[in-house]
Amino acid sequence: MNKNIKLAVAGAVLALSASANAGIIIPAGDWTLDVNGNVNAFATWHKADHAATVTGGLAAGKDRTGEDQGQNINTGLLPSWLGFTGTTRQNDTDVTFNISMQPNVSDSGATGDGGTPLFRTSYVSFGDKSWGSIKLGKDIGIFASDAILNDMTLLGVGGGLAAQSGGATTLGGIGSGYIYAAWKGQVAYTTPNFNGFQATVGITNPNQGVADGTAGLTGVAGTGLQGTTLNQDRFGIEAKASYAFSQDNFSGKLWVSGASNKVKGTPTLSGTAANALEYTATVADIGANINAGNAGLTAYYYTGEGAGTTVFLGNGYNTTYGKRDSDGGYVQATYVLPTKTKFGVAFGRSNLDRAAGESTSALVKTNERLTVGLYHPLTKHLNLVAEYNDMEAKAHDGAKNSSSSGSLGAILFF
Repeated sequence: MNKNIKLAVAGAVLALSASANAGIIIPAGDWTLDVNGNVNAFATWHKADHAATVTGGLAAGKDRTGEDQGQNINTGLLPSWLGFTGTTRQNDTDVTFNISMQPNVSDSGATGDGGTPLFRTSYVSFGDKSWGSIKLGKDIGIFASDAILNDMTLLGVGGGLAAQSGGATTLGGIGSGYIYAAWKGQVAYTTPNFNGFQATVGITNPNQGVADGTAGLTGVAGTGLQGTTLNQDRFGIEAKASYAFSQDNFSGKLWVSGASNKVKGTPTLSGTAANALEYTATVADIGANINAGNAGLTAYYYTGEGAGTTVFLGNGYNTTYGKRDSDGGYVQATYVLPTKTKFGVAFGRSNLDRAAGESTSALVKTNERLTVGLYHPLTKHLNLVAEYNDMEAKAHDGAKNSSSSGSLGAILFF
């Protein structure tokens, strides 16, 4: 099975009793091919309590007519996935390739045919357990990958504005507890596994920022560096280290990761202040996932300078006053009931500070989320999911949006 899906199912997706199984295995000469993936869909609803302007806020607000409710059918946080993985061992070297596509469930157009598939992975890796491995191509980012892969809503929907018809995927806990790891072109080296300790360091495609403050995440204005085109004169640098352990009914993983990007803007605005858009964004995190019998606990924290919120570099800089600090995290507790249903509760929050000297505005100050979920393995491949979310977004000027949402659906792995 695709490594990312294995991690999503086995590690991050709460070790559901529906085990991660390999996909469709096809021997092909020197190669072993694996066709794998998932299909998921959810019916969702939300109710909004306010109609405030919170730039970068993730809680839903009332629409222009004052309507406070909405319903959608959409893919969840983990996109539906069709992956092709090939593995072989030649000249004492393990070689792997992976290519995948992620079709969406719905499109908001009249015909329903306008959904554009995503293409999130395309890479080759090679190595040996004696010296490690090298990966070249597009895969999930190194920084914050463990944050999303340990989020229980990876099997479901979670919170945020993107739970809407036509959206590629929902947000889960992205922006309300962690920054999105994204899918990045990269060259990365991973060490051998030293009795549970492993580290990865890599250079990444630096063009990860949202260039236009009015674009980016659907329905979220101001998620980028307003009025600029981003130019990076070096690769992004990302790294992580982790330690995994297991003994009897007790297991867990501890990790740290970080990223650094050098950003230079070409403003469409004029003036000295606008031309000051040049800085280095840095961010680091620490997390732990502990499992004892049927109980699980995850705790995570990140902090950054100029790294922004929700997406990397999103609203991380003011062209007059400079870098904005940000931090956040989430805690999550789960328990497997006698019915094999996993019950989970998670609370997450992302904070974005004003830059030094920056005046009060509608810029988001906090995005906060409470999620309660039930994840039931109907078969070893099929999971039924029910979630409830409360979201609140506050601006620095005191404006606030709050919304509640629910979802019912299923996710099938093969």
